[in-house]
Parts: sequence; C-alpha cells; structure tokens
Amino acid sequence: MIKNWKALTSLLSAAILALALAGCGNTATKEGAGSSQQPAQEQSQEQTQTDLKTQYPLTVTDSTGESFTFEKAPTKIVSVSPAETESLFALGLDNEIIGVSDYDDYPEAAKTKAKMGGVTKPNEESIIAADADIVFTGISMSEDAVKKLRELGITIFKTDPKSIDDVINNIETFGKITDHQEQAQKLVTQMKKDVTDVTEAVKAVKPEEKKKVYIEFSPGWTVGKGEFMDELINVAGATNIAADKESWYQINEENVIASNPDVILYANDVVEDNKTLDQIIKARSGWDQITAVKNNAVIGLDANLLSRPGPRVTQGLKDVAKAIYPDLFK
Repeated sequence: MIKNWKALTSLLSAAILALALAGCGNTATKEGAGSSQQPAQEQSQEQTQTDLKTQYPLTVTDSTGESFTFEKAPTKIVSVSPAETESLFALGLDNEIIGVSDYDDYPEAAKTKAKMGGVTKPNEESIIAADADIVFTGISMSEDAVKKLRELGITIFKTDPKSIDDVINNIETFGKITDHQEQAQKLVTQMKKDVTDVTEAVKAVKPEEKKKVYIEFSPGWTVGKGEFMDELINVAGATNIAADKESWYQINEENVIASNPDVILYANDVVEDNKTLDQIIKARSGWDQITAVKNNAVIGLDANLLSRPGPRVTQGLKDVAKAIYPDLFK
C-alpha cells in the first residue's frame, strides 16, 4: 500500500498518460492457433466437456492487439502490475510467479518475490535476467513503454480493463494461458455473485433517489466516465458527479461545491503534510456547506480495493455500495 500521496500521485499521473495512449481494453482469446473465436456459450460448454483443461497450442491477443501463442502453460511468470499480480496469485500461481513490481503488496506472498521495478517503467535488466515465459502488465503502463520492452525481446502481455466485465475476462484469459481455468471459473463465479448481490440490494433505489457521489483517491484527483472506478459508483446505484469528464483528472473545487454530493468517498491511506485525505477535504474553503460534509458522509475506503482492477474489485464494489447506502446493507 502506498502511504506517501506524492508517490501515489506520480504513479497515477503515469497511469493517466498510459490511459491516454492505450487502445481497446477488452482481451480477446481463441483456443488453437488459427481457430476462430467461439461464442461464449459454446466455449463454456466445451470447457465443461474437457474438465476446464486448456488445449494447447493456445493463441491469445492482449489489449494492444499483440498475439501470443503458448505451446504449454508458462512456468516462469513476471507481473509488473499489482492488479494482475493479485489475479495470478488468486489463480494459485504462487510457484510460477518469479517476480513482481516494487508496489505489489498483496497477497502477503507477493512481498517475497523478486522485485522488478516500477509499474510504469520496470527494471529492464531484472526482467531480462528473470528469463520469464511471459510478463504481465496493466493500466499503468503505456503502449509506448510496452513496445520498447518488446523491442528488447521481452514477451509482455498488457491489459487495459475499463469495467468489471473486462477484469473478469482478463482473469478467464489468465486461467486459459496458465491452464488454471477451474480456479478462474471459481473466482469469477464469486465476483459475479458479488455484483448480483449489490445490484439486487440497490434495485429499489428510484432514479430521483439516487445519491450523488464524489470520489477522491489522491489530493485533488478524481475519476470521470469510462473507467472502472466510475462503473463501481454506477453499479452501486449512485451517480458520479465527476462523470461529465472522462478518465482521471484534477478537480475544480468550485464545481464540486456546486454539484453538492451526498456522499464523498476517499482513499483512507493517503497522507499529505501529516493530514489525512478526509482532513484535507473538510478543510477546503466552502466545502463545509456540501451535504456530504454536513451529514458526516465523508467515508474512507481501502485505496487498493478502489484503484486495482483485479480479483478484489467486486469487494471494492460492495464497500462502495455499503458506504453510499448503508441502510440497504445491514
């Protein structure tokens, strides 16, 4: 967990650049080199028939459009993205993971792995020396940075999830690549249940009763439409006041006051000049008149659950929903 907000802001700024340069986020997969992609229902039926064993050779395509063909399951994996690292560990790949980024801190076993540098610019020498079969990266690395690593001969698979469905699709793809499809299906089944639990709980909220929500994950930074964090608010039955713009951006304090959110969510581990983020928020001029501040509805949430599009993203969804509509989740 990044305790220093300046480090987080630097990381997020790089992520913003990566998002600006990134391409399509959905990961397409196909089993067997040269075969056409099958409808999801047919794939599901075939998986059941084969006991969810991957049939190699397997060809998959990442978010940059790069295709990869695996003759067998990779035995040496590096991940330089905390979200992807969490996904791979959740699939039971502890033994195969040989390196992670400097920021990877979950699960606990990730802390014991060799460090490969940052998430936007990893240590090239360390990655080359690791001689991994595949290197996974996520939203924080730009396509340009990925291209440069590929020019060095590094096999790097990039994801760019924009939604919960994208995260689920990525996990299923990781399961296929690593021949851990059974574990992947168990995981996504639970994630889908989490989403259903939340949508069922908030379905009675009428359009005119939807709460207005503002979210701040680093001092002065929020998220607009088109990103998974915005989707968390929407699925939770609320309205993101920052959705008039796209992606991650710096706020206009007067606009937030004018929007008058009912609930303010913030990353609870951020500290600047010995002040927590909620203290910074409440101290801003005029913000004491915002409904959320007056009603003490300024609520801290686990920053990693909010910001990592990995297997715990639906836990983040549940936390967001409970914070917005506590009466619906007693």
